[in-house]
Amino acid sequence: MASPTLISDTEPWKELKAHMEEIRKTHLRNLMSDSVRCQSMMVEFDGMLLDYSRQNATLDTLDKLYKLAEAAHLKEKINRMYNGEHINSTENRSVLHVALRAPRDAVINSDGKNVIPEIWKVLDKIQEFSERIRSGAWIGATGKALTDVVAVGIGGSFLGPLFVHTALQTDPEAVECARGRQLRFLANVDPIDVARSITGLNPETTLVVVVSKTFTTAETMLNARTLREWISSALGPSAVAKHMVAVSTNLVLVEKFGIDPNNAFAFWDWVGGRYSVCSAVGVLPLSLQYGFSVVEKFLKGASSIDQHFYTAPFEKNIPVLLGLLSVWNVSFFGYPARAILPYSQALEKFAPHIQQVSMESNGKGVSIDGVPLPFEAGEIDFGEPGTNGQHSFYQLIHQGRVIPCDFIGIVKSQQPVYLKGEVVSNHDELMSNFFAQPDALAYGKTPEQLQKENVSPHLIPHKTFSGNRPSLSLLLPSLNAYNIGQLLAIYEHRIAVEGFIWGINSFDQWGVELGKSLATQVRKQLHGSRTKGEPIEGFNFSTKTLLTRYLEASSDIPVDPSTLLPRI
Repeated sequence: MASPTLISDTEPWKELKAHMEEIRKTHLRNLMSDSVRCQSMMVEFDGMLLDYSRQNATLDTLDKLYKLAEAAHLKEKINRMYNGEHINSTENRSVLHVALRAPRDAVINSDGKNVIPEIWKVLDKIQEFSERIRSGAWIGATGKALTDVVAVGIGGSFLGPLFVHTALQTDPEAVECARGRQLRFLANVDPIDVARSITGLNPETTLVVVVSKTFTTAETMLNARTLREWISSALGPSAVAKHMVAVSTNLVLVEKFGIDPNNAFAFWDWVGGRYSVCSAVGVLPLSLQYGFSVVEKFLKGASSIDQHFYTAPFEKNIPVLLGLLSVWNVSFFGYPARAILPYSQALEKFAPHIQQVSMESNGKGVSIDGVPLPFEAGEIDFGEPGTNGQHSFYQLIHQGRVIPCDFIGIVKSQQPVYLKGEVVSNHDELMSNFFAQPDALAYGKTPEQLQKENVSPHLIPHKTFSGNRPSLSLLLPSLNAYNIGQLLAIYEHRIAVEGFIWGINSFDQWGVELGKSLATQVRKQLHGSRTKGEPIEGFNFSTKTLLTRYLEASSDIPVDPSTLLPRI
């Protein structure tokens, strides 16, 4: 199965290329008039509804995409992932984020060993620890309960947990469980982020969770040392053991840092950072804020999609359908971007998280065998909650570039508002836009329609909407912890499907390394120039000029400064 043949060399790919030229001639206005086609392009699962009828596709297109999936050995690749095989070949690792939310009695092997008991051992430890913190059984150095948590991490150690936290903040059950508590995230090494993260917090009531697999990530560890100093300067160095815990696999460095290794929570090499929200990376801070029972519902929601993805036939399989349609839009139509448009403010951090999962996973230029790709892979992901996005970038989506859109709607609002005398409720007003925008993109508005409306001839070109712009709609019954888990898993698996079809490795991220290594050289230069007056050497003219300007303009920084913490 591990043939070096590129997917673009296969017959199904070539057939889709030819077929795409036919589809280009067909407007969505015509496709949408076929009710049999539209009905066939709707899938229901566990209370949610996917409608992909507004894609530039026919039932014949779908058949050809299924043949492409067969040529790419999609089912075998999914099975290999679930079986714990080392599908991340460049790092020689399994890819088992599905195991993180599997039930306690499941059996999922990696290197011949069932990983589920290990996972539940950590989950049980998180539950016990978070209950001690939340109940006040664990207290800080001065005897006060720890009601505030700052989670320190970056990338996958931050974006996923932040998305889930933001989505839960207004869920009624989660609100009740979080009463009197607050959770903040510190990611950026910019001292402004430090200042914002600790503003208004009291070290006496704050617990810091340092999230770093190796305990060596430069930005995370500098931020961790900064918060350690914040706690130590207020409460004394011995307070660190009571006010800081770790999510890491490097117990030696955890202990060296001053954190009791017993208060370190493990995760594993087969958990990629951007896929780690269901590990201790996300489960620990979220359990401290909302209680383990709420987070367990989130894990069960993700697990429900894991089972659906593993067992459902492709024509009823939501992640598979979404992945195939993305490949169709990116590699055949040449649309480079995708807009993620949740009509729920609770999902405001969903697009930023998916940006990382998608663009770090599939932003690749070579196949898994190292062969340069003769086609484009990966998508540029962006988005904002509706209706905010409508008043921002929808102009481009309607009348500029063609950007396939994901519309995500929620049937029941987390926080319904009704005003006497209004035509509709606030949520109905929001959802009116959710239903209208996909049709506006699909149908557009013709010059003939504008003429009948007596629009001035010189304005007709400006008010014409070409339409024929693809979108899909995903309607969820509600937005509780369970549904949030489902939404996360749908997108994780969709992205894996795309990578499996393109024949790339969606589970490494070598692209983040080069900039980091170059930053090490700059760091060394800055230190040498500031402390010893060393000349700037080893950089190109442009970088040398910028560094010179920076050093000259910041020459008032003392050579050996005493500790200075944010003043907010």
